[in-house]
Amino acid sequence: MASFLSRRSFVRQTSLITAAAIAVPASLSAKSYAGATEPDILGHNGFRYRVVPGWGVLDAGKNPVNDCHEMVQDAKGRIILLTNETKNNILVYDKSGKLLETWGHDYPGGHGLTLGGEGNDQYLLICDTDRHQVIKTDLKGRELMKIDYPKETGKYDYPTQFKPTETAINPANGDIYVVDGYGLNYVTQFDKSGKLIRYWGGKGETNETFDCCHGITVDRRVATNPTLLITDRRHNALKRFTLDGKYVSTIALPGSYICRPVIHGENIYGAVFRSTSDSYPDSGYITILDKNDQVISTPGGTAPVYQDGKLGEQRKDRNLSTFLHPHDVLIDQDDSIYVAQWASKKTYPIKLERVA
Repeated sequence: MASFLSRRSFVRQTSLITAAAIAVPASLSAKSYAGATEPDILGHNGFRYRVVPGWGVLDAGKNPVNDCHEMVQDAKGRIILLTNETKNNILVYDKSGKLLETWGHDYPGGHGLTLGGEGNDQYLLICDTDRHQVIKTDLKGRELMKIDYPKETGKYDYPTQFKPTETAINPANGDIYVVDGYGLNYVTQFDKSGKLIRYWGGKGETNETFDCCHGITVDRRVATNPTLLITDRRHNALKRFTLDGKYVSTIALPGSYICRPVIHGENIYGAVFRSTSDSYPDSGYITILDKNDQVISTPGGTAPVYQDGKLGEQRKDRNLSTFLHPHDVLIDQDDSIYVAQWASKKTYPIKLERVA
């Protein structure tokens, strides 16, 4: 009997070890795989982070993800992830990575996720590039409003030309800004009921136009002068506009194919899905800018270097294997960063804990 129990115990322990090895997320570095007690430290200039092993990893048979596109945090502190996996388009976590609930089966092109409203009146805006719509839902998934392709602009001949990638909400009046980054590259401004106010942009090489206006946010760090920050991804830049669409300035980010700008405190954060070339796979990282729009840290990438006031080209730090294709970041009250990834072997989000 003792021999049988020892064998059963051995088999069980071996199974647990095997399962643990399988469960190690692809986000951890090679040093972590080798059994080091500490994952790599990422970042620069006081904005440095440690990977939290296994955060948010679920049973893929029950709660699969495909592309983890974007994340937001609601008033209750819950972390909401959008994936284009229709078995569960929305996964809701707590900060420890525990799954709280899931919903959504109707967003095959679920791409952009924006949180609006306050307290119990919060809502989501989901950009679906396959449905060619922006859909407003409550936090339980009930659809409240849809914004279809802006035919009245005269720029769109048919609905499938409209492939919205992101929205931003002006909290002062509820206006909704939509960027059509995978479509015709226009920015359209609607009132809170979905009525078109204006549009601008389009694809081009000028200050006022874009080549993949992938992301947008309302920058309220200067309370008396809120502006829009809009991604111009293939031009490796963020562009600043007034709330009524007038071009102000460009923030050059050489080498960085940034997805969307996210404001937290004094800083701008962004996921860079690829570096140096749009066709260079598995080369992403995170970028962090200060209140003067200067890059100060690049977790997963090379250190930012300015010469004569200009940022040098940045790229993935090949000594680190933390990221493949980061697509969005969420920063919580502890300054931890949660990273959703696109086309990254269907991995769950990565949590970076700030260490300095």
